[in-house]
Order: sequence, then C-alpha cells, then structure tokens
Amino acid sequence: MNNDRILVIGDGCIDTFIYGDSLRLCPDAPVPIFTPTDNVQNGGMALNVQANISALGTQCDILHQAENVIKTRYVDKKTNHTFLRVDTGENKINRISKIDSNYLNKYSAIAISDYNKGFLLEQDIEFICENHPLVFIDTKKHIGNYCANAKFIKINEIEYNVSRHALQSSKYNDNLIVTLGSRGCKYKDKIFNVESVEVKDMCGAGDTFMAGIIVKYLATHNIIKSIKFANECATSVVQKRGVAVVDF
Repeated sequence: MNNDRILVIGDGCIDTFIYGDSLRLCPDAPVPIFTPTDNVQNGGMALNVQANISALGTQCDILHQAENVIKTRYVDKKTNHTFLRVDTGENKINRISKIDSNYLNKYSAIAISDYNKGFLLEQDIEFICENHPLVFIDTKKHIGNYCANAKFIKINEIEYNVSRHALQSSKYNDNLIVTLGSRGCKYKDKIFNVESVEVKDMCGAGDTFMAGIIVKYLATHNIIKSIKFANECATSVVQKRGVAVVDF
C-alpha cells in the first residue's frame, strides 16, 4: 500500500447478476423460460472504480449518491448470454452537495466517474477541475468546456464520435484518451494495442481501465506507461464473468 490517496466522485450502483438456465420456450409467448440458480452482487460504476483502485494497492475514498441504483442482469450460466437487464432507481438521484476545495486537495488525485445520472452537473465537474491539479474524467456527458482543465479525459469510441465536434480543438490534444474495446486505446493518434484474449464480459472494463491509469500515473507521472498498464488491467477483467476487480 502506497501513501497516495485517491478520491472517486460519481454515480454508483449495485450490479446484480442472476445466473441461470434456459432449456425451453414459454408455451404461451415466444420467449425463453429462465430458471435462476445463482445471484452475484457487487458495487458498480463509480464504486467499481473505487474497488479496482483499492485492489491495486492505493487508498481510495468515494463520494456518490445516497439513492440506490440497481442494475440487474439475467444471464445464461452456460453461454454467458444476457437475456435481460433491468435498471431501477436512476430517476431519483439527487445532485451532489456543495464541494469544498480544501477537501479536494487532501487527495493525490481525483477520479470523476460520471454516468450522467444526475449526481454531477457540468458546473460541478468544472469546479472540481478548477480546484485540483490532477483530475481524471470518465463521463457519459458530451465533452465541453466544463472539463477543459482536467488532466486527462477518458472516453470510449462511441462517446468520442458523439463529441467529435468539440474534440477537434487543439486544447484536447494532450489529455484525451479514447478506449477502443478489443483494439486497445488511442492517445495522440497512436494506437495502444491489447493482447488478444477470450472475452467473457466487457461489463466494468472501462472502470478498471480508469483505475489502472490513475494508479500508475501517480506512481510514474508517465502517461504512456499508465495507458499500457491500464490496458493490461482491462484485459485481465474481461476474461472474467460479470463486473470483476483486477487481481494483480
């Protein structure tokens, strides 16, 4: 355990995986009959970022909403095929209370894990970025001036295409990291490939990438080494079922 401490701020949830069997179709509707056998729960979204940071040996606190958000997936135990996902509670999230800049600066780095459920508004993210020198952002919002002062912004390829018009600005040249799934990620027009592995589940891989890049950057202050390490972390968890935590 090192002496750094990271603060994660964002929307958290409970990820529930109900595994079971489906051996026949319903006689009165064209749907499979699902028989549950196992139930697995763990913290998701911002809570998954926190769990992975802690697993990598760095102390980590979290600010997230008090309201329960639950993502329930019904998954075939044999094939890992997801039949259905049911989300509850995300329409009731209250905005974060006032953030104190002195509190933020107790931490070595800030990880914003914003799933755009209502806990963080753009002005909240902007305030955090303006009041801490080392903020990493992963957001489902369209990228805009509110995150211009972030140290690094991590988005996936779909999110990049949605915000492409804003990201053409040169101010994002040095701090934008775009994850590309099985193709790795891109930083400054360079592709960082990942090892080809059997993928069992992509759920939560972006959270693990986020955790890996922050922990390694605090240790090295080298973004290239951090990206490569984050790729290794994400590659590790996609080989496991459900939302997994890195174990090296």
